[in-house]
Amino acid sequence: MTAEPGEAQRLAQNAADRMYADDVASQSLGITIENVAPGAATARMRVTAAMVNGHAIAHGGYIFLVADTAFAFACNTRGARVAGSADIVFLRPVREGEELVAEARERALSGSSGVYDVTVRGMDGDVVAEFRGQSRRMREPSSDG
Repeated sequence: MTAEPGEAQRLAQNAADRMYADDVASQSLGITIENVAPGAATARMRVTAAMVNGHAIAHGGYIFLVADTAFAFACNTRGARVAGSADIVFLRPVREGEELVAEARERALSGSSGVYDVTVRGMDGDVVAEFRGQSRRMREPSSDG
C-alpha cells in the first residue's frame, strides 16, 4: 500500500530529521538540509578556507561530500539505505566563500536498488558538478542474535 502524498511527505521529513540529528559529519561542516520530499533532498554548504586545496579551489572531496549528503538524505526518505556506488563529474572550479547547493532526485527505484542524480550548483546558479549514486536498502537486523 502506498502512502498518501501528505503522509509520504511527513515520513520523508521525519526520516531526514532523525538522520540529521545523528549526522555529525554534515553538522560539523555546516551542511544544512532543505526541501526534503520522497526521493528528493537539497543540501547546502559554504566552502571554507579549510576546504581549499593548493590550487586555491575547493578540494573535490568536499564537492563530492555535499552531493553525497543530498543523495543520502534523498534515498533515506524511502527507508534505511546506504550507497552502493557513486561517481561525480566536476565541471568548474569552486572558490572559498562560495555556497554550494546540491539537489538530489530519485531516477529509478526497483526492489532494494535505487538510482539518484545530484546536481551541484554554485552561487551564480551554474552547474559545478553532476553526481550519480546507487542506493541499496539495508537489511533488517536479524533476530538470531
